[in-house]
Amino acid sequence: MNLEIEVAFLIIFPFLGGILLFFTGNSHGGQEISSDAGKKREKLQYSIVIGTAVLEFICAWMLAVFAFESMGYKGLQQAPELTVPGVCGLGLTFTIDGFRGVYVLVTAFMWMMAALLSGEYMAHHHKRSRFYVFLLWTLGATMGVFLSADLYTTFLFFEVMSFTSYVWVVQEENQSALRAGATYLAVAVTGGLVLLMGIFLLYHELGTLAVGELYAAAAGCSDKGVLYAAGACMLFGFGAKAGAFPLHIWLPKAHPAAPAPASALLSGILTKTGIYGILILSCMIFRHDVLWARAVLGIGVITMFAGALLAVFSIDLKRTLACSSMSQIGFILTGIGMQGLLGEENSLAVHGTFLHMVNHSLIKLVLFLAAGVIYMNTHSLDLNHIRGYGRRKPLLAGAFLTGALAIGGIPFFGGYISKTLLHESILECGGGVLIKAVEYIFLFSGGMTVAYMAKLFAAIFLEKNEDTDLQEKYDAGSRCMSPASALALAISAVVLFVWGLFPQNMEGAARLSRNFMGLTAEIEPISYFSPGNLRGGMISIGIGALLYFFFIRRFLLWGNEGGGREYVNAWPKWLDLEELLYRPVLLGALPAVCGVMCRILDSFADMAVVFLRKTLYRDSPLPFERPEGNGFTAAIGTVLNALQSLGNRTWQRKRPLHRDYVHLAALKNEQFKETNHIIQRSLSFGLLLFCIGLSLTLLYIIWW
Repeated sequence: MNLEIEVAFLIIFPFLGGILLFFTGNSHGGQEISSDAGKKREKLQYSIVIGTAVLEFICAWMLAVFAFESMGYKGLQQAPELTVPGVCGLGLTFTIDGFRGVYVLVTAFMWMMAALLSGEYMAHHHKRSRFYVFLLWTLGATMGVFLSADLYTTFLFFEVMSFTSYVWVVQEENQSALRAGATYLAVAVTGGLVLLMGIFLLYHELGTLAVGELYAAAAGCSDKGVLYAAGACMLFGFGAKAGAFPLHIWLPKAHPAAPAPASALLSGILTKTGIYGILILSCMIFRHDVLWARAVLGIGVITMFAGALLAVFSIDLKRTLACSSMSQIGFILTGIGMQGLLGEENSLAVHGTFLHMVNHSLIKLVLFLAAGVIYMNTHSLDLNHIRGYGRRKPLLAGAFLTGALAIGGIPFFGGYISKTLLHESILECGGGVLIKAVEYIFLFSGGMTVAYMAKLFAAIFLEKNEDTDLQEKYDAGSRCMSPASALALAISAVVLFVWGLFPQNMEGAARLSRNFMGLTAEIEPISYFSPGNLRGGMISIGIGALLYFFFIRRFLLWGNEGGGREYVNAWPKWLDLEELLYRPVLLGALPAVCGVMCRILDSFADMAVVFLRKTLYRDSPLPFERPEGNGFTAAIGTVLNALQSLGNRTWQRKRPLHRDYVHLAALKNEQFKETNHIIQRSLSFGLLLFCIGLSLTLLYIIWW
């Protein structure tokens, strides 16, 4: 197998497929076409999307097998590195190892399933071609992120991915979608700029951006302050994409606005690109750094708890799943923090972190695809409106239940294995007050996960709608999806179920991430279903049951005018971090303050110029009065006078014009000299010359 061709294919092929789709979708130039021609074009576009996704999955499978054999079974310690030459000494570098191999495979599988469902989901949406184009382009950019071997390449594809996925969020082009897109883009752009600042600082301090060289370079770095500053900037950028608190504000807004196939990818994969960057920081630059680990752990615990709390109160299906994604990202960040605190003996945290990443990706694929099927038929995400829709729909109910049980950490499902490993890593860290608090929040957040998933499943699949006519309509519609959509949902659910059914296979997959995460110690065999390990899971399940029956059923189900009960969102509207802090500050107070500062600085510059003009650059007194003009201006005046006298001799009867033209030429000469003198003495002229010189210097450096 030619490794270079495989990697290039994974990254470039989706971009080429998107370009082909673009020209296919615009081949008629906006003219009206017949319905038959339109259907043929739609089928062609869908075929291109499915064909690209399938070929991408096959290629990813082959590349992953190579990674598993070389990095996992053969025990290679150094991953092969592929370099694409660039300009100005900056090239793109890619590599493949066990961790990257798994996520390349997961990414390709999720895109294939999402593309399969998108045919029916997008059938009645406008501008489907645009959605398909950016679906494929985002796939290529995401592959570029996961296969990147240096932070320059990571950043480049990271930004491309942010801008291409923005189109998913604004696909509907309604007010809520555009507002959510503005929030998403603001967080992405701000995070990208801060990330770039951190990369500059890191390169200045370490002299390299290659991921494989960061650990050795950071270990020899003497100025830890600069390293922490660079790490903080990069954590900001990667955390914004991961949806970590307090940069999570795009998650609850973007997921409900985007089409369901895109929501599955936003939640399951794009957030993991942020986690990928945080892992590079934590496992390469700050490996076993206690201070850094505590910071990541603190962010993870807050994110874990806040996301679950928001999900408990939400009554919008996709918003609940989005807040759930935020919470699960918090679980993953908690695992990353525990890796640093445990030092060399962090095998439980490493395996738990990696497995929960994979679990969350597969779980959100199933749950968001199921949410897409529900929305296709009900055109609503409100829990009161879709209540009772899933009755008598076994495939939809079974798939959703698989995802709910897995994310809730129920035994015999994948989420239980990864959460057990994370919980055991917390216990292994010791019994300090802070660690005990982390454990309690961990278990309580797991309980809230069980509670809000129980609320969703009970409302959609067990309860009846308060509107009897609507419930009869739901019960009558037994066929709720096309064969292609059913296949996508069924395959995703089966893969998730089988993946979690065999803990030994999950451990084998987790071992593939050892080199990337810097794990050297071997993990001891774990009996996942022993009473001690079951204890943590049972505590969370018990907390979840209590929350559901004694809080959600009592305080979030209110009586209505018809004598029934409906779900309410009791979360205070004013307690929206975006509306409470970000928009008032970033769009209100901050521009006003910056405007005042700019006016002050502008006035200061004017005052400085005037001050220098009156002091350092003031005019020197003349020792004598200079004669008007000079020989040159006198000659010009004489010539002009002679020419005019030839043209009109009657003027000679009046006063001679020689003096007038000499005087005029002399004035123009004095004006030119004075203007030139003022310009040369001005501060602005000096700055202009400085900028020209700097530009010429930069052009010379680039050319050289």
